[in-house]
Amino acid sequence: MAKISIIGPAHPLRGGLATFDHRLAKAFQEMGHTCAIWSFALQYPSFLFPGKSQFTDEPAPENILIHTKINSVNPLNWIRTGNTLAKEAPDIVVVRYWLPFMGPALGTILRLVRKNKKTKIICIADNILPHEKRPGDKPFTRYFIKACDAFITMSEKVLTDLRIFTSKPAVLVHHPLYDTFGTPVSKEVAREHLNLPTEEKIILFFGFIRKYKGLDLLLKAFSDLMQDAQRITHNAERIERETADGSDQKLEIKLLIAGEFYEDATAYQELIGQLNIRDQVILKTDFIPDSEVRYYLCAADLLVQPYKNATQSGVTPLAYYFEKPMVVTNVGGLPSLVPHGKSGLVAEPEPAAIATAIKEFFQLGADHFIPHLRTEKQKYSWDRLVTAITDLADKIHNNDPQK
Repeated sequence: MAKISIIGPAHPLRGGLATFDHRLAKAFQEMGHTCAIWSFALQYPSFLFPGKSQFTDEPAPENILIHTKINSVNPLNWIRTGNTLAKEAPDIVVVRYWLPFMGPALGTILRLVRKNKKTKIICIADNILPHEKRPGDKPFTRYFIKACDAFITMSEKVLTDLRIFTSKPAVLVHHPLYDTFGTPVSKEVAREHLNLPTEEKIILFFGFIRKYKGLDLLLKAFSDLMQDAQRITHNAERIERETADGSDQKLEIKLLIAGEFYEDATAYQELIGQLNIRDQVILKTDFIPDSEVRYYLCAADLLVQPYKNATQSGVTPLAYYFEKPMVVTNVGGLPSLVPHGKSGLVAEPEPAAIATAIKEFFQLGADHFIPHLRTEKQKYSWDRLVTAITDLADKIHNNDPQK
Protein backbone atom coordinates (compact mmCIF):
# COMPACT_ATOMS: atom_id res chain seq x y z
CA MET A 1 0.00 0.00 0.00
CA ALA A 2 1.15 3.51 -0.79
CA LYS A 3 1.63 6.74 1.12
CA ILE A 4 -0.17 9.45 -0.83
CA SER A 5 -0.36 13.22 -0.58
CA ILE A 6 -3.01 15.23 -2.44
CA ILE A 7 -2.16 18.85 -3.25
CA GLY A 8 -5.34 20.84 -3.73
CA PRO A 9 -8.11 22.80 -2.01
CA ALA A 10 -9.63 21.29 1.13
CA HIS A 11 -11.64 22.36 4.18
CA PRO A 12 -12.19 25.11 5.25
CA LEU A 13 -12.04 26.13 1.57
CA ARG A 14 -15.32 25.50 -0.16
CA GLY A 15 -16.46 24.43 -3.61
CA GLY A 16 -16.28 21.49 -5.96
CA LEU A 17 -12.50 21.10 -5.91
CA ALA A 18 -12.45 20.72 -2.14
CA THR A 19 -15.38 18.29 -2.22
CA PHE A 20 -13.56 16.23 -4.85
CA ASP A 21 -10.31 16.16 -2.86
CA HIS A 22 -12.07 15.04 0.31
CA ARG A 23 -13.82 12.22 -1.54
CA LEU A 24 -10.63 11.16 -3.32
CA ALA A 25 -8.74 10.99 0.00
CA LYS A 26 -11.51 8.80 1.39
CA ALA A 27 -11.31 6.54 -1.68
CA PHE A 28 -7.55 6.08 -1.21
CA GLN A 29 -8.10 5.19 2.44
CA GLU A 30 -10.87 2.74 1.58
CA MET A 31 -8.45 0.91 -0.71
CA GLY A 32 -5.88 0.61 2.09
CA HIS A 33 -3.57 3.54 1.32
CA THR A 34 -2.60 6.31 3.72
CA CYS A 35 -3.53 9.76 2.48
CA ALA A 36 -3.29 13.41 3.53
CA ILE A 37 -4.28 16.62 1.76
CA TRP A 38 -1.96 19.62 1.47
CA SER A 39 -4.25 22.60 1.05
CA PHE A 40 -4.03 26.37 0.85
CA ALA A 41 -3.63 28.85 3.68
CA LEU A 42 -4.10 31.45 0.93
CA GLN A 43 -5.71 30.17 -2.26
CA TYR A 44 -6.58 33.45 -3.98
CA PRO A 45 -5.91 37.04 -2.93
CA SER A 46 -9.32 38.53 -2.15
CA PHE A 47 -9.21 40.91 -5.12
CA LEU A 48 -8.89 37.91 -7.49
CA PHE A 49 -11.69 35.86 -5.98
CA PRO A 50 -15.02 36.41 -7.79
CA GLY A 51 -17.35 35.02 -5.10
CA LYS A 52 -18.45 36.28 -1.70
CA SER A 53 -16.28 33.99 0.42
CA GLN A 54 -13.65 31.31 -0.11
CA PHE A 55 -14.58 29.51 3.11
CA THR A 56 -17.33 27.26 4.38
CA ASP A 57 -18.96 27.17 7.80
CA GLU A 58 -19.66 23.45 7.52
CA PRO A 59 -17.67 20.98 9.63
CA ALA A 60 -14.46 19.42 8.35
CA PRO A 61 -14.67 15.95 6.79
CA GLU A 62 -14.07 13.19 9.29
CA ASN A 63 -10.87 11.10 9.38
CA ILE A 64 -9.01 13.10 6.73
CA LEU A 65 -5.70 14.75 7.60
CA ILE A 66 -5.51 18.25 6.08
CA HIS A 67 -2.33 20.34 6.15
CA THR A 68 -3.30 23.98 5.54
CA LYS A 69 0.06 25.20 4.28
CA ILE A 70 0.27 26.63 0.76
CA ASN A 71 0.30 30.36 -0.02
CA SER A 72 -0.31 30.77 -3.75
CA VAL A 73 1.53 34.12 -4.01
CA ASN A 74 4.49 33.72 -1.62
CA PRO A 75 7.60 32.11 -3.18
CA LEU A 76 9.24 31.64 0.23
CA ASN A 77 6.21 29.60 1.27
CA TRP A 78 6.51 27.47 -1.88
CA ILE A 79 10.09 26.62 -0.95
CA ARG A 80 9.21 25.75 2.65
CA THR A 81 6.24 23.65 1.60
CA GLY A 82 8.19 21.85 -1.13
CA ASN A 83 11.06 21.01 1.19
CA THR A 84 8.70 19.80 3.92
CA LEU A 85 6.75 17.62 1.53
CA ALA A 86 9.98 16.24 0.05
CA LYS A 87 11.07 15.11 3.53
CA GLU A 88 7.65 13.49 4.05
CA ALA A 89 8.58 11.40 0.99
CA PRO A 90 5.13 10.17 -0.08
CA ASP A 91 5.11 7.46 -2.72
CA ILE A 92 2.70 9.50 -4.83
CA VAL A 93 1.74 13.15 -4.93
CA VAL A 94 -1.60 13.73 -6.63
CA VAL A 95 -1.80 17.39 -7.60
CA ARG A 96 -4.89 19.19 -8.87
CA TYR A 97 -4.45 21.65 -11.75
CA TRP A 98 -7.38 23.86 -12.71
CA LEU A 99 -6.01 27.35 -13.29
CA PRO A 100 -2.70 28.67 -14.72
CA PHE A 101 -2.52 31.16 -11.84
CA MET A 102 -1.51 28.18 -9.68
CA GLY A 103 1.27 27.12 -12.06
CA PRO A 104 4.20 28.99 -10.45
CA ALA A 105 3.35 27.91 -6.88
CA LEU A 106 2.58 24.28 -7.66
CA GLY A 107 5.37 23.93 -10.20
CA THR A 108 7.95 25.18 -7.70
CA ILE A 109 6.67 22.96 -4.87
CA LEU A 110 6.74 19.90 -7.12
CA ARG A 111 10.29 20.55 -8.35
CA LEU A 112 11.47 20.51 -4.74
CA VAL A 113 9.51 17.34 -3.97
CA ARG A 114 11.10 15.58 -6.94
CA LYS A 115 14.53 16.02 -5.41
CA ASN A 116 13.86 13.19 -2.99
CA LYS A 117 14.16 10.80 -6.00
CA LYS A 118 11.25 8.77 -4.65
CA THR A 119 7.93 10.53 -5.08
CA LYS A 120 5.94 10.03 -8.30
CA ILE A 121 3.86 13.05 -9.29
CA ILE A 122 0.48 12.51 -10.91
CA CYS A 123 -1.59 15.51 -11.98
CA ILE A 124 -5.37 15.45 -12.14
CA ALA A 125 -5.93 18.11 -14.79
CA ASP A 126 -9.35 19.70 -14.55
CA ASN A 127 -8.27 22.20 -17.19
CA ILE A 128 -5.08 22.81 -19.13
CA LEU A 129 -6.23 25.86 -21.06
CA PRO A 130 -8.63 27.95 -18.97
CA HIS A 131 -12.17 28.92 -19.96
CA GLU A 132 -11.31 32.60 -19.64
CA LYS A 133 -7.89 33.38 -21.09
CA ARG A 134 -5.40 35.66 -19.33
CA PRO A 135 -1.81 36.78 -19.92
CA GLY A 136 0.69 34.17 -18.72
CA ASP A 137 -1.60 31.16 -19.16
CA LYS A 138 0.70 29.16 -21.42
CA PRO A 139 4.07 29.82 -19.72
CA PHE A 140 2.58 29.15 -16.26
CA THR A 141 1.01 25.93 -17.49
CA ARG A 142 4.20 24.82 -19.24
CA TYR A 143 6.21 25.45 -16.06
CA PHE A 144 3.78 23.34 -14.04
CA ILE A 145 3.54 20.48 -16.53
CA LYS A 146 7.32 19.99 -16.63
CA ALA A 147 7.26 19.18 -12.90
CA CYS A 148 4.77 16.28 -13.31
CA ASP A 149 5.37 12.65 -14.27
CA ALA A 150 1.96 11.71 -15.62
CA PHE A 151 -1.60 12.97 -15.92
CA ILE A 152 -5.22 12.05 -15.38
CA THR A 153 -7.73 13.99 -17.46
CA MET A 154 -11.48 13.77 -17.13
CA SER A 155 -12.42 14.64 -20.71
CA GLU A 156 -11.07 14.22 -24.23
CA LYS A 157 -10.91 18.01 -24.53
CA VAL A 158 -8.43 18.34 -21.66
CA LEU A 159 -6.41 15.40 -23.00
CA THR A 160 -6.19 17.13 -26.38
CA ASP A 161 -5.13 20.40 -24.73
CA LEU A 162 -2.51 18.55 -22.70
CA ARG A 163 -0.92 17.18 -25.88
CA ILE A 164 -0.14 20.75 -26.97
CA PHE A 165 2.38 20.87 -24.11
CA THR A 166 3.65 17.34 -23.48
CA SER A 167 3.70 13.70 -24.57
CA LYS A 168 4.05 12.41 -21.00
CA PRO A 169 1.80 9.49 -19.98
CA ALA A 170 -1.84 10.44 -19.60
CA VAL A 171 -5.05 8.50 -18.97
CA LEU A 172 -8.66 9.58 -19.42
CA VAL A 173 -10.85 8.73 -16.42
CA HIS A 174 -14.28 10.32 -16.26
CA HIS A 175 -15.22 12.37 -13.20
CA PRO A 176 -16.49 9.97 -10.49
CA LEU A 177 -19.92 10.38 -8.94
CA TYR A 178 -20.32 12.66 -5.98
CA ASP A 179 -21.89 10.49 -3.30
CA THR A 180 -21.16 12.71 -0.32
CA PHE A 181 -24.24 14.95 -0.36
CA GLY A 182 -26.61 12.64 1.47
CA THR A 183 -29.24 10.21 0.27
CA PRO A 184 -31.86 11.38 -2.23
CA VAL A 185 -35.17 12.65 -0.93
CA SER A 186 -38.54 12.72 -2.66
CA LYS A 187 -39.41 15.60 -4.95
CA GLU A 188 -42.18 16.60 -2.54
CA VAL A 189 -39.83 16.73 0.47
CA ALA A 190 -37.18 18.64 -1.49
CA ARG A 191 -39.62 21.27 -2.72
CA GLU A 192 -41.15 21.73 0.69
CA HIS A 193 -37.68 22.17 2.19
CA LEU A 194 -36.78 24.84 -0.39
CA ASN A 195 -40.25 26.43 -0.41
CA LEU A 196 -40.70 25.73 -4.13
CA PRO A 197 -43.93 25.20 -6.09
CA THR A 198 -45.23 21.66 -5.68
CA GLU A 199 -47.18 21.19 -8.91
CA GLU A 200 -45.22 22.98 -11.62
CA LYS A 201 -42.34 21.50 -13.57
CA ILE A 202 -38.92 22.84 -12.54
CA ILE A 203 -35.85 23.21 -14.75
CA LEU A 204 -32.61 23.57 -12.78
CA PHE A 205 -29.43 25.50 -13.56
CA PHE A 206 -26.95 24.58 -10.83
CA GLY A 207 -23.46 25.80 -9.93
CA PHE A 208 -21.32 28.92 -9.93
CA ILE A 209 -22.53 31.42 -12.52
CA ARG A 210 -19.79 32.35 -14.96
CA LYS A 211 -19.98 33.61 -18.53
CA TYR A 212 -18.85 30.39 -20.19
CA LYS A 213 -21.66 28.43 -18.51
CA GLY A 214 -24.24 30.04 -20.79
CA LEU A 215 -26.95 31.05 -18.36
CA ASP A 216 -27.93 33.81 -20.81
CA LEU A 217 -28.59 31.12 -23.44
CA LEU A 218 -30.83 29.25 -21.03
CA LEU A 219 -32.76 32.39 -20.09
CA LYS A 220 -33.48 33.07 -23.76
CA ALA A 221 -34.42 29.42 -24.34
CA PHE A 222 -36.74 29.55 -21.35
CA SER A 223 -38.34 32.70 -22.75
CA ASP A 224 -38.97 30.81 -25.99
CA LEU A 225 -40.69 28.07 -23.98
CA MET A 226 -42.89 30.58 -22.24
CA GLN A 227 -43.96 32.07 -25.56
CA ASP A 228 -44.57 28.75 -27.23
CA ALA A 229 -48.29 28.00 -27.30
CA GLN A 230 -48.03 24.41 -28.59
CA ARG A 231 -49.18 21.66 -26.31
CA ILE A 232 -46.52 19.54 -24.55
CA THR A 233 -47.29 16.39 -22.63
CA HIS A 234 -45.23 14.49 -20.12
CA ASN A 235 -46.62 10.99 -20.51
CA ALA A 236 -50.14 11.25 -19.06
CA GLU A 237 -49.37 14.50 -17.21
CA ARG A 238 -49.98 17.84 -18.89
CA ILE A 239 -47.46 20.58 -18.26
CA GLU A 240 -49.45 22.93 -20.46
CA ARG A 241 -53.04 23.22 -19.22
CA GLU A 242 -55.92 23.85 -21.60
CA THR A 243 -58.82 26.18 -20.93
CA ALA A 244 -62.39 24.89 -21.20
CA ASP A 245 -62.61 25.88 -24.85
CA GLY A 246 -59.32 24.13 -25.70
CA SER A 247 -57.17 27.24 -26.24
CA ASP A 248 -53.56 27.08 -25.11
CA GLN A 249 -52.09 28.84 -22.11
CA LYS A 250 -48.50 29.29 -20.92
CA LEU A 251 -46.51 26.29 -19.76
CA GLU A 252 -46.68 25.69 -16.04
CA ILE A 253 -42.93 25.58 -15.60
CA LYS A 254 -40.29 27.38 -13.54
CA LEU A 255 -36.58 27.96 -14.03
CA LEU A 256 -34.62 27.52 -10.79
CA ILE A 257 -31.18 29.16 -10.84
CA ALA A 258 -29.16 27.84 -7.91
CA GLY A 259 -25.59 29.03 -7.45
CA GLU A 260 -23.48 32.04 -6.60
CA PHE A 261 -22.69 34.70 -9.18
CA TYR A 262 -18.98 34.70 -10.05
CA GLU A 263 -19.45 37.80 -12.18
CA ASP A 264 -21.68 40.88 -12.15
CA ALA A 265 -25.31 39.82 -11.81
CA THR A 266 -26.64 43.02 -13.39
CA ALA A 267 -26.64 41.78 -16.99
CA TYR A 268 -28.58 38.66 -16.02
CA GLN A 269 -31.12 40.62 -13.99
CA GLU A 270 -31.63 43.00 -16.90
CA LEU A 271 -32.03 40.10 -19.34
CA ILE A 272 -34.66 38.47 -17.12
CA GLY A 273 -36.57 41.76 -17.13
CA GLN A 274 -36.24 42.27 -20.89
CA LEU A 275 -37.51 38.75 -21.56
CA ASN A 276 -40.46 39.30 -19.22
CA ILE A 277 -39.88 36.04 -17.37
CA ARG A 278 -39.26 37.33 -13.86
CA ASP A 279 -42.34 35.63 -12.45
CA GLN A 280 -41.20 32.27 -13.83
CA VAL A 281 -37.57 32.47 -12.64
CA ILE A 282 -36.58 31.49 -9.10
CA LEU A 283 -33.20 32.88 -8.02
CA LYS A 284 -31.30 31.11 -5.26
CA THR A 285 -27.98 32.82 -5.88
CA ASP A 286 -26.20 32.51 -2.57
CA PHE A 287 -23.54 29.83 -2.21
CA ILE A 288 -25.21 26.41 -1.91
CA PRO A 289 -23.66 24.54 1.05
CA ASP A 290 -23.04 20.81 0.72
CA SER A 291 -25.86 20.00 3.14
CA GLU A 292 -28.39 21.66 0.79
CA VAL A 293 -27.21 20.26 -2.56
CA ARG A 294 -29.42 17.19 -2.58
CA TYR A 295 -32.59 19.25 -2.15
CA TYR A 296 -31.94 21.24 -5.32
CA LEU A 297 -31.19 18.17 -7.42
CA CYS A 298 -34.14 16.22 -6.03
CA ALA A 299 -36.57 19.14 -6.45
CA ALA A 300 -35.92 19.46 -10.19
CA ASP A 301 -37.46 17.61 -13.11
CA LEU A 302 -34.56 18.40 -15.43
CA LEU A 303 -31.01 19.75 -15.09
CA VAL A 304 -29.78 21.98 -17.92
CA GLN A 305 -26.11 22.73 -18.60
CA PRO A 306 -26.17 25.34 -21.40
CA TYR A 307 -22.38 25.80 -21.54
CA LYS A 308 -20.74 27.82 -24.31
CA ASN A 309 -17.49 25.90 -23.83
CA ALA A 310 -16.54 23.15 -21.43
CA THR A 311 -14.03 20.49 -20.52
CA GLN A 312 -16.02 18.36 -18.09
CA SER A 313 -18.45 19.38 -15.39
CA GLY A 314 -18.72 18.47 -11.73
CA VAL A 315 -22.47 19.05 -12.03
CA THR A 316 -22.88 16.07 -14.38
CA PRO A 317 -21.80 13.49 -11.74
CA LEU A 318 -24.27 15.10 -9.35
CA ALA A 319 -27.06 14.54 -11.85
CA TYR A 320 -26.03 10.91 -12.28
CA TYR A 321 -25.92 10.28 -8.56
CA PHE A 322 -29.39 11.76 -8.03
CA GLU A 323 -30.61 10.17 -11.29
CA LYS A 324 -31.66 13.47 -12.81
CA PRO A 325 -32.00 13.69 -16.63
CA MET A 326 -29.97 16.40 -18.32
CA VAL A 327 -29.96 18.70 -21.31
CA VAL A 328 -26.37 19.62 -22.16
CA THR A 329 -24.83 21.56 -25.00
CA ASN A 330 -22.64 20.05 -27.67
CA VAL A 331 -19.35 21.45 -26.34
CA GLY A 332 -16.21 19.96 -24.82
CA GLY A 333 -16.63 16.67 -23.01
CA LEU A 334 -20.35 17.05 -22.21
CA PRO A 335 -21.77 14.97 -25.11
CA SER A 336 -19.56 11.99 -24.24
CA LEU A 337 -20.72 12.16 -20.62
CA VAL A 338 -24.41 12.43 -21.49
CA PRO A 339 -25.31 10.02 -24.32
CA HIS A 340 -28.03 11.63 -26.42
CA GLY A 341 -31.45 10.13 -25.89
CA LYS A 342 -30.25 8.03 -22.96
CA SER A 343 -28.98 9.97 -19.93
CA GLY A 344 -30.29 13.16 -21.43
CA LEU A 345 -30.37 15.23 -24.58
CA VAL A 346 -27.61 17.13 -26.38
CA ALA A 347 -28.34 20.48 -28.04
CA GLU A 348 -26.29 23.03 -29.90
CA PRO A 349 -25.29 26.00 -27.71
CA GLU A 350 -27.96 28.40 -28.89
CA PRO A 351 -31.36 29.25 -27.38
CA ALA A 352 -33.71 27.71 -29.96
CA ALA A 353 -31.90 24.35 -29.85
CA ILE A 354 -31.88 24.30 -26.04
CA ALA A 355 -35.59 25.13 -25.96
CA THR A 356 -36.33 22.33 -28.43
CA ALA A 357 -34.37 19.84 -26.32
CA ILE A 358 -36.26 20.84 -23.17
CA LYS A 359 -39.58 20.34 -24.96
CA GLU A 360 -38.39 16.95 -26.23
CA PHE A 361 -37.50 15.93 -22.69
CA PHE A 362 -41.01 16.65 -21.46
CA GLN A 363 -42.51 14.85 -24.43
CA LEU A 364 -40.44 11.73 -23.70
CA GLY A 365 -40.91 11.91 -19.94
CA ALA A 366 -38.37 11.30 -17.16
CA ASP A 367 -39.13 7.58 -17.10
CA HIS A 368 -37.50 7.26 -20.51
CA PHE A 369 -34.15 8.39 -19.08
CA ILE A 370 -34.02 6.77 -15.63
CA PRO A 371 -32.95 3.24 -16.72
CA HIS A 372 -30.15 4.71 -18.85
CA LEU A 373 -29.00 6.97 -16.00
CA ARG A 374 -28.80 3.96 -13.68
CA THR A 375 -26.77 1.97 -16.19
CA GLU A 376 -24.46 4.81 -17.18
CA LYS A 377 -23.65 5.85 -13.60
CA GLN A 378 -21.96 2.51 -12.94
CA LYS A 379 -18.99 3.71 -15.03
CA TYR A 380 -18.09 6.52 -12.65
CA SER A 381 -16.56 4.93 -9.56
CA TRP A 382 -13.88 6.34 -7.26
CA ASP A 383 -12.14 2.96 -7.24
CA ARG A 384 -11.55 3.32 -10.97
CA LEU A 385 -9.84 6.69 -10.46
CA VAL A 386 -7.67 5.43 -7.59
CA THR A 387 -6.59 2.40 -9.62
CA ALA A 388 -5.72 4.58 -12.62
CA ILE A 389 -3.53 6.80 -10.42
CA THR A 390 -1.67 3.95 -8.76
CA ASP A 391 -1.22 2.10 -12.07
CA LEU A 392 0.27 5.22 -13.65
CA ALA A 393 2.66 5.62 -10.73
CA ASP A 394 3.77 1.99 -11.04
CA LYS A 395 4.71 2.59 -14.69
CA ILE A 396 6.84 5.66 -13.99
CA HIS A 397 10.56 4.89 -13.83
CA ASN A 398 12.35 8.04 -14.92
CA ASN A 399 11.68 10.96 -12.56
CA ASP A 400 13.01 13.54 -15.01
CA PRO A 401 10.96 16.77 -14.98
CA GLN A 402 12.27 17.86 -18.37
CA LYS A 403 10.84 14.91 -20.26
